[in-house]
Amino acid sequence: MSKPDIKPPPLRNDCFALPAGVNWTPVDEALDLLQQRLTVVAASEITPLTQATGRILAADIYANRSNPPQPNTAVDGYGFAGAALDGAQVLPLHAGRAAAGIPFDGAVPPGHALRVLTGATLPDGVDTVILEEDVTVQDGHIAFHGPLKQGANTRNAGEDVLAGQLVLPAGRKLTPADLALLSATGIAEVAVRQALRVAVLSTGDELVEPGAPAGPGQIFDANRPMLLSLIERMGFCPLDMGRVADDRDVLRDCLNAAAGQADVILTSGGASAGDEDHVSALLRQAGAMQEWRIALKPGRPLALGMWNGTPVFGLPGNPVAALVCTLIFARPALGLMAGEGWRNPQGFDLPAAFEKRKKPGRREYLRARIRDGQAEVFASEGSGRISGLSWAEGLVEIEDGARHIKPGDRVRFIPYGSFGL
Repeated sequence: MSKPDIKPPPLRNDCFALPAGVNWTPVDEALDLLQQRLTVVAASEITPLTQATGRILAADIYANRSNPPQPNTAVDGYGFAGAALDGAQVLPLHAGRAAAGIPFDGAVPPGHALRVLTGATLPDGVDTVILEEDVTVQDGHIAFHGPLKQGANTRNAGEDVLAGQLVLPAGRKLTPADLALLSATGIAEVAVRQALRVAVLSTGDELVEPGAPAGPGQIFDANRPMLLSLIERMGFCPLDMGRVADDRDVLRDCLNAAAGQADVILTSGGASAGDEDHVSALLRQAGAMQEWRIALKPGRPLALGMWNGTPVFGLPGNPVAALVCTLIFARPALGLMAGEGWRNPQGFDLPAAFEKRKKPGRREYLRARIRDGQAEVFASEGSGRISGLSWAEGLVEIEDGARHIKPGDRVRFIPYGSFGL
């Protein structure tokens, strides 16, 4: 397989620009804009199939050989030729046998049977197989009772996949089962996307490393370990750029370093419009900054921009909001840039085990889990309650309009697994 190592074109500096007059952006409109404006940024390379688990296909894969390559038997038994057989049958046994990898050399005469083992190629003169458990063998003959349809207990050549058929499409993230399918159809190497490199940095004077001395007003950095782990679990390559104090010059140097190493940058904190929101300020100075005020809870501000040609997602500093924005917005965007296309998370409608009144205007995501077939939500909606992220197994999504949810009402539950976690 020969495929040039071509890096896609860079994104434009205005790819995040909102339409004129847009202020509050509904979730679905924000997702549509991201899907329209972003493109693949990961280059491709050829890799052996044995090293391709979790990689994203850069090109369609077509079968080199049919599977199965020849008609074969699905069971251990006796093979013969004939139309539908009914009643008692007695057939003489032909000398020899057919086994997987050891085909029978010759043809089976009409009215005769041959010993065949599972996976064996059907020799000429055999199109039907009867299970050995249904046969009596005596004096060089077999006896059995019908009815038995012609073609019973056999597999046709190519009934799974035909040579030249599309096996897997570009954008597929390869699973162990995919490797079995590709191997069976003669594929030894594949064109895949290089792993998307995602730089992660935290900002804020208040942050210190977990375990370090924490002074008054300081907190441990919870976002960076969470985001780095999320990126790795999603199948991308995380790059830890550390934490940056509220110093614009230091932050500029860190962004420069991140842009030189990564395809995408995720920051947390400093994404709003306050005096100490240096991420948004620097992106604005660079002339490629958009502050999307998303109509959702939690996680309203989302700064999007370009830094030295590298997309930047400025996430809220609150860990709960940072996680929600990463899953809802960054996850499908990163997948698109990585080459797997835009993936909407799969949700399930389940009865609620809670009651909630919601006003119109914003979409809400509640930390949730499933117990006894019902969706439970965390006791507090406070966005500072990090323990709720650990307690939860996914999110309950409540649509933009007003809603009064009562126990037993159907709600949409999105498990963390739908985001690739």
